[in-house]
Amino acid sequence: MVNQALAFVVDALFSIFIMTALLRFWMQAFRAPVRNPIGQFTMALTDWAVKPLRRVIHGLFNLDWATLIVAFAFELLLQFLLLLVMGANPNTEAVSVLLFYSFVKLIRLSIYVFIGAIIVQAVLSWTSPYHPVAPFFQALSRPFLRPFQKAVPPIGGVDITPVLVLIALQLVLMLPVTWLETESLRMLQKALL
Repeated sequence: MVNQALAFVVDALFSIFIMTALLRFWMQAFRAPVRNPIGQFTMALTDWAVKPLRRVIHGLFNLDWATLIVAFAFELLLQFLLLLVMGANPNTEAVSVLLFYSFVKLIRLSIYVFIGAIIVQAVLSWTSPYHPVAPFFQALSRPFLRPFQKAVPPIGGVDITPVLVLIALQLVLMLPVTWLETESLRMLQKALL
């Protein structure tokens, strides 16, 4: 019981940081404005880990690889710590499986970032389209909404594409991402035996 409580606390603290690092990566990839409270919080929370790594790992293809590597490293460390907390003794094969599992977890968390951004953007567009954080959420959700908006016109003046995108993202979570997680957990259990 104590191990489960400790695993919960470790998972919660690490996940907040990992989600923030992923948000930083995607907001820079999609050129979301940072002059808002969310952007400032994201930068302040992750600067200590990202800025030193940027001296070694430079951006490529207009992507901030240092931030993505920080998110991946912390996800890998989280999974390794969770194994230790639960009493497992990771070997070399288990660590190699954890590398893949951590990558899949980053995909899941990235999808959660986009789902959250799309929900907030949709609510803001209906209630307060000129809110100071609206451009931030528009930048994060636009790459997903635009293809759907080209194919599906507004119905009665209401844009239903956020709902369609959310359904599509949920399907991605349910099918390939969940399958990859399940398979990597199966491989991890096999490696730990």
